[in-house]
Formats: sequence, C-alpha cells, structure tokens
Amino acid sequence: MITAFSDAFLDAAEYHAAWGAQQLELIGQAVPGGPWSADLDECRYESGGRTLRVGLLGSYDTDEQTWLWGWANPGLRGGAVVAAGERIAEFGRRHGVAELVQEGVDLAGFIDPRHAAEALAFLGAAVLGAPGYLGQEAGPGSRVYFVPQDPQLRPAGFDPVAMPRHLLTGAQLFARSPRRVVEGWFALHGVQVREEADRTTAQLPGGGTTVVSFDELGRISGVDVGPVPA
Repeated sequence: MITAFSDAFLDAAEYHAAWGAQQLELIGQAVPGGPWSADLDECRYESGGRTLRVGLLGSYDTDEQTWLWGWANPGLRGGAVVAAGERIAEFGRRHGVAELVQEGVDLAGFIDPRHAAEALAFLGAAVLGAPGYLGQEAGPGSRVYFVPQDPQLRPAGFDPVAMPRHLLTGAQLFARSPRRVVEGWFALHGVQVREEADRTTAQLPGGGTTVVSFDELGRISGVDVGPVPA
C-alpha cells in the first residue's frame, strides 16, 4: 500500500500546478454548478443549461478508496469517451510516473484519500492540456471526473494581470518546489525565461518583463510585472 505519491508524480504535478490552477479557475467560472447529467456514449455533459463534449478522466470509489483511470475502465475501454486518456498513460511512461501508467491507484494509505484523488484528476487534466476538470458525485460511494474536450471551452491563455495569483496558488498546491511551479507556468505558456540564483526573468508576449524572485528558502518572495506596451 502506498502512502504518498512518487517523486516523479509530484515533480510533474508541480510543473503543471500554476497552469492547472488557472484552468480550474476558468472552468469554475464557465460551467454552472448544480444538477448535472452525462451521456458517456455521446461524450456529453450537461449542467445549468450548458452542454459540453467531455471525456471521462477517471473515477474514485469512496468506499474502497481506489482510483480507476477512465481508459482502464473495462466497460468503456476503447470507447470515444476515454480515448484521450491514453495520452495520460503515455506521459506517465515517458516521464516515469507510475501513478499515470497503472490502471488503478490504491489511495487507502493516504492521510486524505479524497484529496489524493483530486490530485490525480488535476494532473491528468493538465497533461491533456484541458481547461480544468469536473468532479461530481455519481451515487453512493462513487465520484467521477470529466475533462472538457469541446472547442467552445478553450484553455485559459497567458494573463499577466492574474499571473501572480496563479503562481502563488500553484506554489501552495503541493508545497514542494516553487521554482518548479514557476518553470512550468512559463514553459506551458510558451514564454522564454532567464534563470538566475534568486530569480526568474521572463519576456512577456507582446513586450514587457516579469521578474519572479525567490527567498533564501526557495519560496516566491515577489512577482514584479513590468509595464506591457500598449
């Protein structure tokens, strides 16, 4: 029984942390809460009068405290609703992340298994480059996670105004290496950076410069967003 995620998982999660936090903020604003329904054969999710094409990211058995990736679900294997999930397993094989390659992950040994399930959903959605994920109770003892795959909901782009908030939020999610969080944020947004001992300097799209500073413990101590030319 595992009691914590592997270093490879946490490294990948932190790389995607700030970008993923930005996407969760987007989907929280774009998709209403409340009653929902899903048609897995049609890859359709409906909530609050909005309909999206989705894939099944995975499911969490709250009684057994186990996670099952959608692509490994025996009743759905090979179907359109889980097709994109194969890319998650491929990412896991390429980067040595066992939790993304295994069909299921036993989370009973974690202090907070539900939180661990959310972490798996978070990284899975981020690996797919998706605009967040949707987690819903699917009945007693079951929680399902959908990932948007709809052209009407695109991933959030680079936002210099909200950037400090996303970086700080991302650094708190796994609280391991803020520098890795900053590295991933800029790389996933296609922004070139210059690394120094106590700072990361980025040339922003359209002009301007951002400097992310780190203190002696490696924590983010400041995010200075320079003026962007009009």
